[in-house]
Amino acid sequence: MSAMASSRFDVLIQRSVKAFRSKRLALPPNSSVGFVPTMGALHEGHLSLVKEAKAKNDIVISSIFVNPTQFGPNEDLDRYPQQLQEDASMLEDLGVDLIFAPDRDEMYLENHTTFVTPEVFEMTAEGKARPGFFTGVATVVTKLFNVVQPTNAYFGQKDAVQCCVIKRIVKDLNIPTNVVIMPTVRESDGLAMSSRNAYLTVEERSVAPVVFKSLLAGEQVWLDGGRVANKEQIVAEVEKVLKEEPMMTEIEYVSVDSNINMLPIDSVDADGCCLSLAVKCGEVRLIDNIVFGVAR
Repeated sequence: MSAMASSRFDVLIQRSVKAFRSKRLALPPNSSVGFVPTMGALHEGHLSLVKEAKAKNDIVISSIFVNPTQFGPNEDLDRYPQQLQEDASMLEDLGVDLIFAPDRDEMYLENHTTFVTPEVFEMTAEGKARPGFFTGVATVVTKLFNVVQPTNAYFGQKDAVQCCVIKRIVKDLNIPTNVVIMPTVRESDGLAMSSRNAYLTVEERSVAPVVFKSLLAGEQVWLDGGRVANKEQIVAEVEKVLKEEPMMTEIEYVSVDSNINMLPIDSVDADGCCLSLAVKCGEVRLIDNIVFGVAR
């Protein structure tokens, strides 16, 4: 990287809380601040959030931080893709004003003992599949909101329970930030965009769209029933479609939940639901969800 590029990124990227806060305080007072937190390895899903933030706010800030507290002991923390300069370049091209990119020791000081635990969400299907995950999410988002102090914060619907967790902590902890949830961004074949899609082999990538196909099949059960169906009917149809593809090596869960609070429900009426799942395509864990009755 050239010296000029390095100098430019030194201004854009702040690595410490102290340095970031200094830059944050220098921003024009009373400006609306849009915030897009990320773990890097950016794709069009992230960039769509940045574009929305840019359109609706005076200032746009993004963070790049691979949060260790939301990874389990056998998950992919050590191999999660990290490409700070490439990500920063993409964010700069979209007009992001500041990037907060701390290292782990900056965010979690030695003997860090305080965590935010959204207990009810630990009992969701995703919470049971990944114990401690939502505590990690809630803790880091609370810390980031405290540092960045955004007016609006932007998240993607693909992580449906996570979105509910963040809305809940903002409400429960009196955080003065508006949480904006944007639709899932998909590839042309329906696969939800995710940084982890890079782990898929060519063959796995070719069959991965069956995940979205299975969710649509579950929604069709509800539509065919006159916008009424029980959970068992929907789950059975989703699993049937997934099991027709041999490369879907494991179905971790298929969950039918309230589209308001993501808690499990037994039947779906005209109000709809959020249908979510987690599967293994080969060795790659994929998650996705749809909200019934919402245009996409």
